[in-house]
Amino acid sequence: MEGKADLHTHTTYSDGVLSPQELIKQAQESGLRVLSITDHDNVGAIRSSIEIGKEFGVEVIPGVELSVTIDNRDVHILGYFLDYQNENLLRYLSFFRKERLKRAERIVKKLNSMDVPLKLEAVLDKAGEGAVGRPHIATALLEGGLTGSYHEAFSRYIGYGCPAYERHFSLSPEETISLIGQTGGLSFLAHPGRYTPEVVLLRLIKGGLDGVEVVHPSHGPEEVRHYHKIAGQSFLL
Repeated sequence: MEGKADLHTHTTYSDGVLSPQELIKQAQESGLRVLSITDHDNVGAIRSSIEIGKEFGVEVIPGVELSVTIDNRDVHILGYFLDYQNENLLRYLSFFRKERLKRAERIVKKLNSMDVPLKLEAVLDKAGEGAVGRPHIATALLEGGLTGSYHEAFSRYIGYGCPAYERHFSLSPEETISLIGQTGGLSFLAHPGRYTPEVVLLRLIKGGLDGVEVVHPSHGPEEVRHYHKIAGQSFLL
C-alpha cells in the first residue's frame, strides 16, 4: 500500500490523548494510509484498531513500545508486526503494567514527602484504562496546580536525576529484542537522538536490532541524515 505512514503513535491505552477510533480518524483526515499503534507496554488497542482502520481505509500495523535501561539511561524499543495475542508477550506486558503502577506509587510517595500533595487517584484518573506513566503524573501535577507547566513537572520533580524520579523495571535490551522476535515481530530503536549515545546504539545493533527510527519530531535534518547513514551501513531496515 502506497501513501504516507506514521509508525509511532500512542492511544489512551498508554499516554496518548486520543482513543483508537479518534486517532485513526485523525490519521485518515491527515492523509495517512498506514498507522502503527505502539502503546507503552500495552497492546489492548490493537484488535479493535485493525477493524476500525478497515472502515477508514487505514492499514493498522500491530506494535508496542517497550522500555529498557542501559547505563542508567532509558531507551525505548518499538516492536512491529508482532503477534499481539502471543501468550508470553501478554504475560510480560501484564507484569510491566503492574510494575508501572508500583513505580507511580513510589513517585507519588516521594512527591508527598517533598510537600507536593499529589494524590495517586488523580494520576490513575489521567491514565484511565492505559498503562500509567510519568506523563500522567506530570498532567496530574499541572492540572492540580502543583507545577507551573508540564515541562516543569519533569525538570523539577520527575525527570531523570530529579528528586522524585524512580527507575522502572525493564528487561535487558537483548531480552526485549528476543521477546519481540519470539512473536514474529521486528525491533526498532525509538528516537535515538533523544536518549541514545552511539555506543549504546552499536550495542543494540550487535544485540539483534532490526532497525532505527530515523524520522522523528525530535530529530533535525542532520540527525535524520546521520541515523539514515548508520542504518544503511549496518544493513538495518
